Amino acid sequence: MRRYQEGGLAGLADRSHRVRSHPMQMPAAVEALICELRRAHPRWGPRTLLWELGRRGVEPLPSRAAVYRALVRNALIEPVARRRKREDYVRWERPGPMQLWQLDIMGGLRLADGGEAKLITGVDDHSRFCVIASVVARPTGRMVCAAFAQAMRAYGVPLEVLTDNGKQFTGRLGGPRAGEVLFERICRENGVTLRHTQPRSPTTTGKIERFHQTVRRELLDEALPFDSIEQAQESVDGFADYYNTARPHQALPAPPAGSSPAGQTKRARRVSRRSRCTCRPA
Repeated sequence: MRRYQEGGLAGLADRSHRVRSHPMQMPAAVEALICELRRAHPRWGPRTLLWELGRRGVEPLPSRAAVYRALVRNALIEPVARRRKREDYVRWERPGPMQLWQLDIMGGLRLADGGEAKLITGVDDHSRFCVIASVVARPTGRMVCAAFAQAMRAYGVPLEVLTDNGKQFTGRLGGPRAGEVLFERICRENGVTLRHTQPRSPTTTGKIERFHQTVRRELLDEALPFDSIEQAQESVDGFADYYNTARPHQALPAPPAGSSPAGQTKRARRVSRRSRCTCRPA
């Protein structure tokens, strides 16, 4: 009645019920900052952007979904259909650092002369700290062992090591006459329990595989090709330092701080005293 009295027949027309303001709406300044960070770091997704907002003291902190929607609104990310999680996949992690290292070998380091170098890699299962990032022309068993020994001298001896079934790591698939390879001997002499994945099960070493993906996306896609193995190693060293000390990790509340996978824990000091890693011929 009031609307008719005030506006006649025109006052009875449908009106928009859209709310004029919403208490949960993202502030324009925060959305602008998200867009600025995304443009400066095209590889950063909603999780990483949210971590950076928290590091900068943004309050109130938006949800990850809100950050994702802001990226979609500004055409900075392609919306994708939500994938159903695999119910048979069980995520696991050692409860502390220096309990397990995951080791592997990755390719794809193209050189200017047309060749390809390999990268021997290792990460701590708990902290995601990169303990090995060694560029080599050929990932022979001796080169793998040298990189592993150098890591143990630098950080201490882990309780366990997890690898695939490559011939550099084990001789168990080499037939009835295959004996202990040098990597197995180094583990045995240093009291390291050596574990291997089941064939065709890359999710078992998911953390090292995820590290490889990060290296490819954030380093190799931008830097290739390298002029030499030495230049490749220099670039990898710089990336490993950034990865260990500054880069936010999606599975962790913060980057692995410090200069070792274990920080200043008692475990790290103890293994440093008993470390006797060697790389002697078998």
